[in-house]
Amino acid sequence: MTDELAVLGIECWGHHGVFEFEKREGQTFIIDLVLGFDTRPAAASDDLHDTVDYGSLVASVKSAVENDPVDLIESLVQRIADVCLLDARVEWARVTVHKPDAPIDATFADVALTISRKREVTRD
Repeated sequence: MTDELAVLGIECWGHHGVFEFEKREGQTFIIDLVLGFDTRPAAASDDLHDTVDYGSLVASVKSAVENDPVDLIESLVQRIADVCLLDARVEWARVTVHKPDAPIDATFADVALTISRKREVTRD
């Protein structure tokens, strides 16, 4: 069993999408992160080095969204999950990418894709 850290509503500007105008003009993407890891070492030491630094994580996630455009939201959300799993303490990550300005010819509140990824176990 792991503890959970949530960072919700990270607003980013990106140029992702299948249409040329999406790549050219860009749009807002909202990112929600939930990470599973053991917080007991940090609680015992009260030291930032013993936990996931969510300030640095958010900066890395923003960079992942704001650079290197992709066509599909599926590609973007996987990229973000990979960033979250770079910290060896993170056992799993649940990432949601919201695309509230998706080019849909209808009134809608949001388009969101959520994925959950676990750290892959490597065997020697």
